[in-house]
Amino acid sequence: VTTANFLAYVDARRFDGSTFYRAMKIGDNGEYGLVQGGLRGNPYKLYKAIAHEATSATGLSHVDGAISMARAEPGSATADFFIVVGNLTSLDASDSDPGYAAFGRVVAGMETVRAMLDLPRSDVAPVEAMKGQMLAEPVRILSVRRAATGPAPSAPATDAHR
Repeated sequence: VTTANFLAYVDARRFDGSTFYRAMKIGDNGEYGLVQGGLRGNPYKLYKAIAHEATSATGLSHVDGAISMARAEPGSATADFFIVVGNLTSLDASDSDPGYAAFGRVVAGMETVRAMLDLPRSDVAPVEAMKGQMLAEPVRILSVRRAATGPAPSAPATDAHR
């Protein structure tokens, strides 16, 4: 459900032009954290909220590079997501907490995610809990596409290779 939801936004190109807007460091040294992006509730681009898929049901975990859905409460996730920096298994489901819905992982580019974690923050936030976590200048997402699958295409022949 969660992956299909994310891919529906990708295929409709609804993430194009959106931003990474939040970067939250966790821990004394800031070695853990998350970077959040998405549509920030844009009513013109949102699909309906999806059912919550707990990590206890999927077997996934909030380890370094995991991609998970942002939400206010279980069953309210739409188009905002976060990327985990470091192992934050405290975001996984437990007996007393439904946790967050991890559904993918970053396969290349974690150095860029880590760099966003260090960007300057604004004191302005939509809710008190996010104060000091909103990026002063959100990072624009130019486009989001599915990765090509299957074998890599061969390079076209050029005069130098003939």
